[in-house]
Amino acid sequence: MPVGLVIMKWDERVGTQILAKYPEEVVIGDKTLMQVYSTHEYTGEPGMVSLMVGPLNIASYYTGVDTGYYIILLLSLEDDPDLYEGGLADVSRQIIANIEEESFLNLIPSIFQRLSVYPKLNDEQRLAIVYQDEIKRLIINRLRDEGAISKSELIVWLKDRYRQGFVDLDAIIMSLIKSDLIKETSVKGMPSELIFLIHDILITRVPPIELLANPADKGLPSNLANDYTIESRKFFQGYKPDEEDNLLLIELLIDPQVYESLKLLRQAIVTRNDLEKLKKKGVDDVDYVLKKLWSSRMIQVFQDDRGNEYYALLSDFYIEKFFPKYLLNIIRREYATKSKSNQVLLEYLSVLHDTFQAKKKTKVKE
Repeated sequence: MPVGLVIMKWDERVGTQILAKYPEEVVIGDKTLMQVYSTHEYTGEPGMVSLMVGPLNIASYYTGVDTGYYIILLLSLEDDPDLYEGGLADVSRQIIANIEEESFLNLIPSIFQRLSVYPKLNDEQRLAIVYQDEIKRLIINRLRDEGAISKSELIVWLKDRYRQGFVDLDAIIMSLIKSDLIKETSVKGMPSELIFLIHDILITRVPPIELLANPADKGLPSNLANDYTIESRKFFQGYKPDEEDNLLLIELLIDPQVYESLKLLRQAIVTRNDLEKLKKKGVDDVDYVLKKLWSSRMIQVFQDDRGNEYYALLSDFYIEKFFPKYLLNIIRREYATKSKSNQVLLEYLSVLHDTFQAKKKTKVKE
């Protein structure tokens, strides 16, 4: 479990300079900071290094020479630094984007909390974090249109589209590969590696079917069951999935308190007392959770004759990877318009075939 977070910058005149740390009582000496700096200098590349300095277990992410910031996560001795690499890469862009006006300082507690739970995130939350990242979302949306793109072209395109500055493309590509969303490969005759989309992400709201099937068995008084069905049906009659709503759902999924509450709400219709019992699982502010869920139209509140309140999911959510069969139509289009070489398209068909066969084998084993 992480014990602290330090944001450092190297200054040629004064050396290591701490810009922020959390919690405030965290102590890290100048000698240790110099060792972190020297280790990154030795590799000469943006990215993460891990090191042990006395009793400190450190995972440090360097944003590269153009920006020159170091995000240093102090870990317990039993922690594996490699488990935090993806999380550090993700939050580094958030910090850089807010560094100039020091607005990043207000984000440090939530960033530390997010990094703390990163290794324990489940598949839903990991996909949510992938899609929340603006650069990864740009790449996925571009690949949805074209299926494949050369790495060199992607670099130029991102510099034009993403003007906030720092982009560690290698770390982003590696994260998308680990998430099994893209594949990077070389094609003979091509001057740069090619990036292929092999899985897409579906994010949408869905009716809470199991709760609606028999609300009384799930904790709602039977005289309110019909009201619940009416409210949920009314919501979905006006629901239209779009990216704005997807990002709203993602914000809920990556909030540890809200997600823990949602796990309970997906199983039952609950009272405030039920939610208060989640304190031992990290839900410290029930009012905050209820406000987030209500404002995002995830819950409906029902009241019985005695004034007791019941919280029920108005809509559930679905986030999953899927094999993008629609890419076959894109490949046909690109073959017809000759927008990509036959060699690239044949390689892409081979990659998709291998991905599909691997998926079939996995399903058979399950």
